[in-house]
Formats: sequence, C-alpha cells, structure tokens
Amino acid sequence: MTVALDSPAAVRAVLDRAFALMDADPEMGPRLRMADVPERFTFEDVGLVVDIRASRPGEPGNLVWVWDAEVDWEPRVRMTMDAEVAVRYFQGRENVPVAIARRRIRAAGDLRAALQLIPITKPVFARFRAFLEAEHPELVA
Repeated sequence: MTVALDSPAAVRAVLDRAFALMDADPEMGPRLRMADVPERFTFEDVGLVVDIRASRPGEPGNLVWVWDAEVDWEPRVRMTMDAEVAVRYFQGRENVPVAIARRRIRAAGDLRAALQLIPITKPVFARFRAFLEAEHPELVA
C-alpha cells in the first residue's frame, strides 16, 4: 500500500504508529511519562495539529495524544514542520538541532526540555523504520 504524505489521514495514521510505539515501549514509555513535557506538533503542509502529554493517574498507557489544538493542557514545547520532516525524525534521519537551525523545524517554548527528550525517544527510530519498511517502504528515508 502506497501512502502519500499530502493526505492528512495518511500522515495521521503513520505518525499514530510512532506515538503508539513510544507509548507501549516498556522503557521509553515510562520515561516519557515521568519527563512530562507536553508538546504540540503542527504540520502546516497537511493542516494537522497533534498535542501530546504524559498520561495522568488513572489513564491507560504512558502518553496521550489528541489530533486537535483544543486540549485541556498547555504545551511546553511547540514545533512546526512538514509531515515529511516528522517522518524522517522518527526514523532517526532528521537531526532536530540542525533542522531548527535550518528552519525545517520552527520551535517555541521550552526547547531545553524538548531536546532532553531526544535521547529518551531514540529507541523508537529503529522500530518505526521497521514498521515503514514493512508497510510503507516509500516513506523510508
């Protein structure tokens, strides 16, 4: 099945998998929950916004993500990028500090907190790339 990143539904489906992999990972998920850095990603090229936060007591999983800018929490970090940049990032193929310097990612808020999440999320790169190789090889960077 070929997926184009110009479709909001396709972008959402692919990135939902990246978030689900992080949420379910027995090491990464709890570490992201403990870090508790709410983020908002805006993908202007496809008109999507996703807000992500740590799960709260009584909620299942480690992360909660909502594809809507209307949430009951305030993001500490806001990042705006094209969907292609996000897919490259979750494969470990986009260096966030370099992408920010080159304006492929526009970031605002607590950037220090966001950069501290990068080492925590590194294990998702290989798993997400394996998912893409199996189901969406055209997106492998």
